[in-house]
Amino acid sequence: MTNIKRIQRICDANGISGFEDAVLEVIRKDGAHLGSFEEDSLRNLYLSRTQNQEGKPTVLLDAHTDEVGFMVKCIREDGMLEFIPIGGWVTTNIPAHMVRVQRRDGSTIPGIVGSKPPHYQSEAERKSVPDISSLFIDIGASSKQHAIELGAEVASPVIPEATCSYNSETKLLFGKAFDCRLGCSTILDVMEDLQEEPLDVNLVAGFASQEEVGCRGAQLTARKVNPDVAICFEGSPADDTFLPPYQQQTIVGKGPMLRFIDSKMITNPRFQRFALDLAEKHQIPVQQGVRNGGATNAAALHLSGQGIPTIVIGIPVRYAHTHWGISSVEDVESSIRLARAILSNLSEEIIAGF
Repeated sequence: MTNIKRIQRICDANGISGFEDAVLEVIRKDGAHLGSFEEDSLRNLYLSRTQNQEGKPTVLLDAHTDEVGFMVKCIREDGMLEFIPIGGWVTTNIPAHMVRVQRRDGSTIPGIVGSKPPHYQSEAERKSVPDISSLFIDIGASSKQHAIELGAEVASPVIPEATCSYNSETKLLFGKAFDCRLGCSTILDVMEDLQEEPLDVNLVAGFASQEEVGCRGAQLTARKVNPDVAICFEGSPADDTFLPPYQQQTIVGKGPMLRFIDSKMITNPRFQRFALDLAEKHQIPVQQGVRNGGATNAAALHLSGQGIPTIVIGIPVRYAHTHWGISSVEDVESSIRLARAILSNLSEEIIAGF
């Protein structure tokens, strides 16, 4: 079942899009006993189950390793760092938060995202949404040279500052990068849970890079693995804090959300129904979503090759694409149970019907 320490190790690792190396290092250590690893130049990581056998259909277990963050654009003469967003951000969520500016050796410099105080703002400025170009990162440098001496430079990755914690009373996790490090840890938990179980399918995990900037890594993982079907694990933005109850479809604590549609994919209805029927049979709580926005790696996977039947198991994440998210361990556990049920019941004949 859920390995809390594993979640914390994977989520706390630094890894904005294109700079996921530290995340892969954690996954390699935690999954070393589950099979063999490969890696490509885009920093996609592949884990093939030890028990895989020739002749069986292949299931790709997908999750992305990158997180939203920032990148240093330039260094001002006063030592402040100007930056650009990596991934989707709402500008008002950025100021006054701590960040980690990553040095070449992987160590980090603490910083705070600064902005003009209200005391110095005009009435129009106070009422308007700040432009990201007006924000900066303060690492305590007194000059450009000082910032360089501290280890900052143009193109330094910048990671939101947050450390994952778990409240055993509420069974809630608090931390960063739940989108989609929870998916990464869940895949390892699933493969661990099935380690001694014979399956009629082969399992290959694809830990994909650069999802937050256009599902780039998944385009390669789909070609590399060439799976017969795929399960995309995702940290899905929760909607339970701002929508009326009758519209809520991604509620924290109510199970994973299986989406029928989003902006980039209409989910294979036969594979989707297979998963939902198994959830009902095994009394696994799930939620069903119809989304007109957002997208996941499934967008790239389901169009690869001759088409890959793909479903998304989405773990609800409150406040996704901010410094802090909230998710439920119970939703992670339900995702593991659902994935186990799917993989234990898949066969070549069933896949052919998708």
